[in-house]
Formats: sequence, structure tokens, C-alpha cells
Amino acid sequence: MPDLYDELTVGAWTLPNRIVLAPLTRSRADDDGVHGDLAVDYYAQRASAGLIITEGTQPSAVGKGYSNTPGLHSAEQVEGWRRIADAVHARSGRIVAQLMHAGRVSHPDNKDGLHAVAPSALAAPGEMFTKTGGMQPHPVPRALELDEIPGVVEEYAQAARNAIEAGLDGVEVHAANGYLIHQFLAPGSNQRTDEYGGSPANRARFGIEVTRAVVEAIGADRVGIRVSPAHNIQGCTEDDPADVEATYAALVDAIAPLGLAYVSVLAADPRSDAVTRIRKDFGGAFVINTGFGDVTTRESAQALLDDDLGDAVAVGRQFIANPDLPKRWQIGAELNEPDSDTFYTPGAKGYTDYPALDD
Repeated sequence: MPDLYDELTVGAWTLPNRIVLAPLTRSRADDDGVHGDLAVDYYAQRASAGLIITEGTQPSAVGKGYSNTPGLHSAEQVEGWRRIADAVHARSGRIVAQLMHAGRVSHPDNKDGLHAVAPSALAAPGEMFTKTGGMQPHPVPRALELDEIPGVVEEYAQAARNAIEAGLDGVEVHAANGYLIHQFLAPGSNQRTDEYGGSPANRARFGIEVTRAVVEAIGADRVGIRVSPAHNIQGCTEDDPADVEATYAALVDAIAPLGLAYVSVLAADPRSDAVTRIRKDFGGAFVINTGFGDVTTRESAQALLDDDLGDAVAVGRQFIANPDLPKRWQIGAELNEPDSDTFYTPGAKGYTDYPALDD
């Protein structure tokens, strides 16, 4: 079985190790979704990851969900990402942007009054932090009209082109965690009666169209996709195991022939029928992220490879606190502890001030 420190070919890239920086919202962009010096330092510090997958990055203004999150739809945002890409590449790293349209998990106060869109006019449960009003309930989104959907698909494709223009190595299509593509996939959030709703194949259609458009824009070997089957988060409920398996089979059967760089799966149980079928049907590089419960350790990450549950392992919280995590794991060094109070707060504290071993 492979070791965490074996090389791995993933699409256009050769990863020097199999420890992937998972996408992590950190809320350090400015109000216009532009990254500055802090993010340049943050990502450069973590360049020893086999692959960096960035925080969720909106492909359009209406796709913004949380305050102080970055975008890839303006010239200023592209320039901010260019500085990050250059800094990561200067340290021999590889970095892809996760394209995340928040859909209904948003609020007008966070995006200059723009109203949320979704597959159906169903509000996400719970509340979110807003810049002007603190915690507020998610509003009822506007259901996308049929003739609007191609335009949203093109927004993803243009954001992918912008990522390449910025010098990033590729993109990850975010089809997980309760955001727009997942809202189409899940029967709990998709009540459409047209060709984008109802059957598993219809609910998978939007994600398939987005992935194909992104592939056509920048090439399949620079595109990954993230899914989280049966995650049941943010009202994207997927309660029927047979429906879950059928929905993700429809998605993967359509995108596997495209030759994507990788598929990344977030799953509490990486041995579930849905997850193992995704890996079998996809047939390419498979990044596994358990993402729940206990913090990932070197031993638990290696065990996922030993049990043939993935080709690489995405790690989140440990990478927040340990910018040189691959080195620390490799030599058995003591780890810094992540400070959850600073996960989403502004400034360097809890973001770029965790010491590396060489400090």
C-alpha cells in the first residue's frame, strides 16, 4: 500500500506527498472578495502540502455566501490570487481554487443586497453571520428560472478561466457541503419538476453541466470535484441510501469519461456503499476526507491509505495550526494546537502566526 510520502500523479500535477490541504473558509478577504498580504503568507506557509485546495471562492457576486470570502470574478480578485499563486510556486507548491457558489446559504447583507438563488424557493435552516446585522436567518432564495441556468454554468467556467489567468494550477468544483450544486443534488433542497429535479439523473444534471463547462474552459487534467454524499447538512437532506447511491452514480457516470484530475469525497464513513461506488466508478485519483469527529493524525491518515480507501488524504484543522504539517508528521515532531476561536476572525492571529519548526 502507498505511504503518505509517496509521489502521486493527479491530473497535470505530480504531488510530492499525499497530504492535501483541505478547503477551509478563513474569512480573511476584504469586503470586495480580494485577498491581500495575509493570505499570500498563509498559503505560502503551507506550500509543502502535496496539493493545496483553497477556501471556497465564489464564481460570481451572487454566489457569495459568507462575509470576507474571496471571489474569482473581478480583475482585483484575480490579481490577489496571482500573488498567492506566485508565492506558493516560489516554494514549489501546487494550488487549486475551490469554486463555491453558496446558493441559498447566503444573505443579501453580505453581498450588496443581491438576493440568493437556489434550485427551489426553500430557505436553508438556521442563521448566518452578516456584516450589518449580526446573526440572521437565511432568507428564502429565488428559484432559478430554466433559462438562467446556462448563465450560472458559464459563471463557473469563467471563474475557472480566471483561476488559470491568475496562475493557479487548476480548480475544484464544489458540489458538497450544502452549497449550490449540492442543493440541486439533494432531494431535501430540490423540489423542481423540470429536467433539473425529481429523478436522481435530473438532480445530477446541473453538477454535470458545470463540470463539463469547467473542463471545456481549462482542461480536464486541471479540474477536480468535491462531493459529500448523505452529508445531510444545511438542509440538503439525502436520507434514502438507494437514492443517494443512484444520484451520485448518475453524477460520476457522466463525469468520469471526462478524465478529471481527481474526485474528493467528504464522508463520515469512507467504507459506505455510496463512497466505495464513487471510487470504483470514477476510476481516477481519489482524495478522501473523513472530516468529522476526531482530528486526523498521521496514523489515521496512513490507515486510510493502508485500507485502500483513497489515494490521498485531505486534512483541515491540523493544517491550520501546523503550516509545515507534512514535515512534522514525517519526523514525529510536536504539533501546535489549533485555536478554534480564531478560525474566522480577522487578522494574523490564528492565521499566519502558528510557528513552523524552522522558526
